[in-house]
Amino acid sequence: MEVNEYNLCVREWADALFRFACKCTGQAGDAQDVVQNSFEVLWQKRKDVSFEKGKAFLFQVAYNQSVDSFRKRSKVTYKDIPETSFTPGSPDLKKMLDRALSQLDEQARALVLLKDYEGYHYDEIGEITGLTEAQVKVYLHRARKVLKEYLVSVENII
Repeated sequence: MEVNEYNLCVREWADALFRFACKCTGQAGDAQDVVQNSFEVLWQKRKDVSFEKGKAFLFQVAYNQSVDSFRKRSKVTYKDIPETSFTPGSPDLKKMLDRALSQLDEQARALVLLKDYEGYHYDEIGEITGLTEAQVKVYLHRARKVLKEYLVSVENII
């Protein structure tokens, strides 16, 4: 990858990578670190990574760093999810969806984000996460089932 191609990767994928990292880590500060480190790794490996594989490489590095960040945090503290009510049509639907995503473990959350937020195909997600396409489908199905159960439970709606 040439320098101008690297710069193009930064311009094209920085925002999407930041959104992904924010959803994975749950904190903007950690997400900024993940994005910066991802681009740093890409810079160091730029001679080994083609421009066409730049996006997948960045998301793979961000995924791995998000998992590492989550593991470090979970060893130190436990995350409490505040009890708040939700009424249909209220403006805090986004907050409710974020709380639902926070119910998932790190891998499941990343799979949902890669598929439903970023629009990757199953095979691309497999490359990013190191899972087979079948594993991606199974884990994604399980994650969506957990999300559905959380979102339709009466405690979370009323």
